[in-house]
Amino acid sequence: MRLKLVPKETNFDFFRYRTVTMGASIAAVVASIILWLVVGLNFGIDFRGGTTIRTEAVQQVDVGAYRQAVSALDLGEVSVIEVFDPNFREDQNVTLIRIQAQEGQESITGAIIIDVEAALKEVDPSIEFTSVDSVGPKVSGELVQTAILAVASALAAILIYIWLRFEWQFSIGAVAALFHDVILTIGVFSLLQIRFDLSTIAALLTIVGYSINDTVVIFDRLRENLRKYKKTPLKDVMNTSVNETLSRTLMTSGTTLLALVALLVFGGDVIRGFVFAITWGVIVGTYSSVYVAKNVVLMLGVKRDWSKPSDGGGAGTQFANVDA
Repeated sequence: MRLKLVPKETNFDFFRYRTVTMGASIAAVVASIILWLVVGLNFGIDFRGGTTIRTEAVQQVDVGAYRQAVSALDLGEVSVIEVFDPNFREDQNVTLIRIQAQEGQESITGAIIIDVEAALKEVDPSIEFTSVDSVGPKVSGELVQTAILAVASALAAILIYIWLRFEWQFSIGAVAALFHDVILTIGVFSLLQIRFDLSTIAALLTIVGYSINDTVVIFDRLRENLRKYKKTPLKDVMNTSVNETLSRTLMTSGTTLLALVALLVFGGDVIRGFVFAITWGVIVGTYSSVYVAKNVVLMLGVKRDWSKPSDGGGAGTQFANVDA
């Protein structure tokens, strides 16, 4: 007996309320941008600047005890990460402790470092500070610029690829959906004031990759059906394509969410922001693949008078047969 998330054949009209769904998406994007500009993001140490302390100890690292000891000093955001390396000795336990930049200071003072060391020695007397590095405002500013460039480059590369693989209308729809996903994720982080750091940028890029994968699967089926049903209205062909890939979409998203929810619940505070971003991205990415990307293509229309197969007629573009 096999589990079926959806019937073998479905005939849902996904574009019956396309004006409402598209309007809701636009409103959500606008609201997210307003939140971003008015409330702002809760930037982590990577973007706000701060100090990183590398420690070594003979005893096994207790990340929770380390974090509690340093947090008691009231220094703001504190991050404690245990470092693993196969080249370490058995008695070499290494951690990275990150403390946010203090108000009006380029880095934490020597007195604060002494206080941090004293607090940690109460947890583990064998602990030693092997290095202390500060991230100033200039470096954190460069990281912000690099993060923006990374996301923008990914969107531009996807735009070009989809344009070559399908048609320009498809590429506009795909990038609109990705822009929708990224902005809504940023809006949620601003609304809930979840820490926004480099791991969140990695999550955004992961969301972009996941969302475009689902979009391309439906686009591929749409391209096949457009060639098969040349006289059928575009809206009906799109509905057929989404229904035919619905089982695959729900199965992929559902199994991914099962793993992500487990990480969200049991993964701990260190990766919670990263996992939350991907979880939210999977949900909105699945939605946008249909209600944003396909809506944009439906509004723009697609070329239907393709060449015959004998003339090399692919699916509406001379690059349609480029291998994925």
